[in-house]
Formats: sequence, C-alpha cells, structure tokens
Amino acid sequence: MADRPDIHDKRSGFWREQFESALDYETYLAKSDPAKAHRWHDLEGILPTLTSEQQARLNVVQRDMYVLVSSGVWCGDCVRQVPMIRKIAEACGGNVRLRIIDRDISEALKEELRILGGARVPVVVFLSEDFYEVGRFGDRLLTAYRLKAQREAGAACPTGLIPPEGHELAAEMADWVDVFERMLLMLRTSALLRQRYGD
Repeated sequence: MADRPDIHDKRSGFWREQFESALDYETYLAKSDPAKAHRWHDLEGILPTLTSEQQARLNVVQRDMYVLVSSGVWCGDCVRQVPMIRKIAEACGGNVRLRIIDRDISEALKEELRILGGARVPVVVFLSEDFYEVGRFGDRLLTAYRLKAQREAGAACPTGLIPPEGHELAAEMADWVDVFERMLLMLRTSALLRQRYGD
C-alpha cells in the first residue's frame, strides 16, 4: 500500500453514504410519528440557553464538521439529547452540519455503532470535511450516567414523557458543549487540515 497516504480513513465512503442518506432535524421529525415527535419539540422549549462562554468556545474554530446522529424518535434519551445536539450544532455556525438517521434504516450503521453489544441510541459520529471519523459518543454522557446510577437500582429506560429538571439539562448541555469543542479543536489541530489551509 505504498500509494496510500499516511492520513486516511478507509471508511470515509461509508460515512459519506450514511450522512447523505440521513435527514435534517426538522425533516426527520416531520417524517416521524407525530405522537412521539411532539415530545422533541416540547423539550426544545425548556432547553437552557447557552452561556456566552459556551458560545465563544463553539465559535472559536472555523472548520467544517459533519455530525451524524443515529436516533429513534421513540427513545427518551433521544428526546432529551438530540434537541440539545441540534442547538449546539446551530451555535457552531454554518460550518457544522447536523443530520439524523433512524437506527433501523441502515443495518450496516446499526452494526457499526453497537455499544456493549446493544444497538443503542442516540449515538453521535463526528466527521471531518473528508468524512474521516473524528470521534463518536453515545448513548449518554457522564452527567446522565451519574444521575442514572443515583436513581436506579434496576434496569429502566426513560421515556421522555416526564421532562428532566432544569439543572440536569444544563449539566448535560455542558457535557455536549465539551464534546463539540473537543471535536472542533481536533479538527483545528489536524495535521492534514493545517497543511491544506496553511494555518
């Protein structure tokens, strides 16, 4: 493989195909069961506002980034997290593009994104402008797992019917801001992209 560049992702074609078959946020909800999709819109109305410090962190890096979310409109974790992810992606400006794909649409993607053997959602995959994987996170972040561990003695799954408390949403939003900032900084310091843009 002497002709293959040192920096490559053999799955970039796969990621491009998955991203291009995914839907923007509003289209995804419009094509979903309205009885379930309304919970997403309800949660949007109670999301905390990003602080000026968070907003500044999201706008400091101007690199193109694709954000692919494997989701289920029925999933309480998706009800809670995907509206946050959308809000943060929009705060990053036009360089960040968000798409959502139903978990059961692509068997290949479902298999690729298994966590602890399970087909969980949401799982978020961050991609460069070349559709190289930057990172992935799912199905919950640290704040959510800490709260889950405190509350539950056995197996349970949130339904999204009862909205979380404001301080929980703010803490989870802060976790997602950290994830987005990390992905953007990885792109900003990428050797390939720095060489490409001379920065």
